[in-house]
Amino acid sequence: MGHPEHPLPGIVGRGAASNPSNRFERLQVTLDPHDDYFEPEAIKPQTQYFKDHSRSIIARNDSPDVGAKVSINPYRGCEHGCVYCYARPTHEYLGFSLGLDFETKIMVKTDAPELLRKELAHPRWQPQVVMFSGVTDIYQPAERHFELTRRCLEVFLEFRNPVGMVTKNYLITRDLDLLREMARYRCVSVGISLTTLDEELRRLMEPRTSAPRRRLAAIEALVSAGVQVGVMTAPIIPGLNDHEIPALIREAAQAGARWAAYTVVHLPYGLKDLFTDWLSRHYPERKEKVLGRIRAMRGGQLNDPRFGYRMTGEGVFADQIRQLFRTACRRAGLPKPAYRLTTEHFRVPGVHQPRLW
Repeated sequence: MGHPEHPLPGIVGRGAASNPSNRFERLQVTLDPHDDYFEPEAIKPQTQYFKDHSRSIIARNDSPDVGAKVSINPYRGCEHGCVYCYARPTHEYLGFSLGLDFETKIMVKTDAPELLRKELAHPRWQPQVVMFSGVTDIYQPAERHFELTRRCLEVFLEFRNPVGMVTKNYLITRDLDLLREMARYRCVSVGISLTTLDEELRRLMEPRTSAPRRRLAAIEALVSAGVQVGVMTAPIIPGLNDHEIPALIREAAQAGARWAAYTVVHLPYGLKDLFTDWLSRHYPERKEKVLGRIRAMRGGQLNDPRFGYRMTGEGVFADQIRQLFRTACRRAGLPKPAYRLTTEHFRVPGVHQPRLW
């Protein structure tokens, strides 16, 4: 439904304004909002939830660009609607579009806690850090109702298996009781994603995420609970938010962040067209500058899938971002000594109860 060059009119509170064709589909249908059969409801798409019948919850990763080798995601699709999200193309494997479908058709793994408990208790499980998120945000709006993230945290705490978490949502503070207890066993680390301090840019680029000040407040609350927290200034989009790097690092450090990291925007598959359309609608005067700088960091293309480059890019602009980030961290007193999670307290409930020193 819809097309990047002819977005649906009047989309409010969504990152995408269209449903680009699924790259796996041979048959494509484009609806014209001026035709008599066009349904007005299409311009105000409501979020729908579908049960995901996955039989396992832990996914393995062999990418050298990602620190953890395993991850779990209770949801597929994300209502936060971040227009740059590299996970959008994964929705095409489900028969959906990477556009509005990604943020309005959410797959819910209702059995996630039970599946997780089963896999952690299996004799073949090797205790290790699990990336809890990594594809879609575990504290997106759906979590308020389904509470799968909280229930999975209860399982991780039960086993004392370490997790690394990343979110853009203040909702994480709801689970301070669990996170505080996990911190006692050094089995949790949180990264708060902070892409901009400009509320207008946030509203257009990440429409259903928490406001910047709320994310900073989340850092403060987590630090007060004894949780190790860092800031993810990700993604950096040259010509759009790269100039904010010093302020982002400074504000996060003042809120209590202990470390910082960044990635540069990467636009796999049809995401490059969706992002280009978004620039045309909201920042037409910056469009060519932004796209030109992305190409300069991606070997003349809008995306470079090579390991070692896709997260940081290369070239003059990539070097400038790297230096600006390092300088900002140094001035803000970051990074501090790395905090390492541990598996030494791992247990299978009812089998082994290690002593907490």
